Amino acid sequence: MSKEMLEAFATLEKTKGIKQDVIVEAIEAALVAAYKKNYNQATNVVVEFDERKGDFKLMTEKAVVEEVHDDRLEISLKDALAINRAYELGDTIRFEVAPKNFGRIAAQTAKQVIMQHLREAERNQIIDEYSQYEDELITGTVERRDNRFVYVKIGNVEAVMPRNDQMPNESYNPQDQIRVLVTHVGSDSKGAQITVSRTAPDMVKRLFEQEVPEIYDGTVEIVSIAREAGDRTKIAVKTNDPNIDPVGTCVGQRGARVQNVVNELDGENIDVVKYEEDPSDFIANALNPAEVIAVQFGDEEDEKSALVIVPDYQLSLAIGKKGQNVRLAARLTGYKIDIRPESEVEFVDEANAEEPEVTAAVEANESSEESNDLSQTSEADESTSDEVIDIEE
Repeated sequence: MSKEMLEAFATLEKTKGIKQDVIVEAIEAALVAAYKKNYNQATNVVVEFDERKGDFKLMTEKAVVEEVHDDRLEISLKDALAINRAYELGDTIRFEVAPKNFGRIAAQTAKQVIMQHLREAERNQIIDEYSQYEDELITGTVERRDNRFVYVKIGNVEAVMPRNDQMPNESYNPQDQIRVLVTHVGSDSKGAQITVSRTAPDMVKRLFEQEVPEIYDGTVEIVSIAREAGDRTKIAVKTNDPNIDPVGTCVGQRGARVQNVVNELDGENIDVVKYEEDPSDFIANALNPAEVIAVQFGDEEDEKSALVIVPDYQLSLAIGKKGQNVRLAARLTGYKIDIRPESEVEFVDEANAEEPEVTAAVEANESSEESNDLSQTSEADESTSDEVIDIEE
């Protein structure tokens, strides 16, 4: 270790921002540990770095005493004065030691420490650079895939897209250009890690921000999003400007704005509904395209529960295919929604009546698998409403 070591330190500081004294301190600590492990644990040893030569020297420290009890740690005053007459009792003297094969150990240790700091510097550099993109859209290139991940090249780093962040109706092939949402920037034992997604609800939000200037500048606000990626998304929007229609603004002329989002999501259906402060109105909007006759709420102990009454012929439409419409509406509004047909409303008002045969009760946070069994499965009839725009590719 000499001139090459100094050049390596200078390069690391210039290219990676790692200060020389940080690496030197780490190497010194590693050399002390290596010496005690391989040679003598009882000895007081320190490492000195010669900045001029670029060398590390292993030194043992001994205390100046009147009478020596352990010559590994102590030196007599008489012997100390023979070295330098300025020494006194209580002083510490350093002696260079050069155990056999320690030069090889020192070189290996220095290399390991440098590589470790290099990896840490690269990890920190990646985290610093990409943390600003967390929860933002970014374009990457598919490099490869395995059973668990799709690996996406973003700039000079490789991000991972776990299976649950991959669209079920999409295939990812090498060299494909895809837009993804950066969901996490952090590190693990292997270094920096960037996680991206195409299924996160916030991806829909960011796409609308790019397509709708009024959302980006805050004129129109996205209140909530409920998404079943690759199939359907409901998005609730509002505005404080009475002259602006928030739904129409998001949809755009002839549906151009929302269609761009649909195209980016490979044909995923998008329902844009108007948010209302009145929960009954909001729930009715969220269930569009179904017609709602009335919304009733539970007692104070169950404030987040709603009973929705719909015309008999609208029941299947309100529930949706495999319960999807009511499931997304529940997530969008945060209410447990129980749908009943109009013809069976009389049973609801009778305390001792049996439960109707056809109901759909959905919790706001339940999974699609849990809710599939509680609804009638039916293809939704086509319907239109001023409160919702349903765009299908």
